[in-house]
Amino acid sequence: MARSPSWRVHLTAQDGLTMFPYFIRCSALWLGLLLAAPAQAGIVLNTTRVIYQATDKEVSLVVNNSGTADILAQSWLEAQSNAENLPFVVTPPLARMAGGARQMIRVIYAGEGLPEDRESVFWLNVQEIPQSAKDNQLQIAIRQRIKLFYRPAGLSDDPLEAAKNLQWRVHHGQLEVSNPTSYHVSMIQIDARQQGKTLFAADNRMLAPGQTVQLPLKQLASGHAVDLRFISINDFGAQEPYSAQVSGGQTTQAIKATSVITRTE
Repeated sequence: MARSPSWRVHLTAQDGLTMFPYFIRCSALWLGLLLAAPAQAGIVLNTTRVIYQATDKEVSLVVNNSGTADILAQSWLEAQSNAENLPFVVTPPLARMAGGARQMIRVIYAGEGLPEDRESVFWLNVQEIPQSAKDNQLQIAIRQRIKLFYRPAGLSDDPLEAAKNLQWRVHHGQLEVSNPTSYHVSMIQIDARQQGKTLFAADNRMLAPGQTVQLPLKQLASGHAVDLRFISINDFGAQEPYSAQVSGGQTTQAIKATSVITRTE
């Protein structure tokens, strides 16, 4: 006898944003499916980022199964360039976890293949694989994705000063930012204003070591400085607000700010 198909949905944070209009149009259908599905919690990681110092033999993080059902937790690393054969081992790559259980995931560097003069970044993925669902039940598989930074030994600059050392200037009608440090700088918000008017606003940008990017400024007026504010994420996952006055072609570094960015529509 043929069985009715089970439903499984794989969602990431990015998927949730791009599929938002679809959920609005199909809200009635999804509501019915969700009501028919069993309540299911997801996996939870004990950190938002991993720093792998070259002097460490390995790094680890803890995965918690916050639900009551058994799951499989699958873990793997990805490069931003989608390169294969990364010089790391993630163990265990697949682990069975009972409800409420914890599992340690270890990452081991093979010891060769990465630059020694700058930090490298990878994506560490942990995805739950639910048990087989009963007929016509919706399964939601949640994938957690965090950054893993490999940090070579002997880098001379301080990673905690990287955000402060970014170089900002207004050049050809654009806001230019350069990262002269050996480290990646992650910013969850960037906001540039002039006389109270927003010229540029963005979320979730990361600058690689040595990278320079241009950010478009809309309706930039000459003769007035640009008020810059941004929020970076440090090694411990904490938010650090910065601010600067950027004018003309002069290169400026930001200083620690006392308040976070407040945006108005």
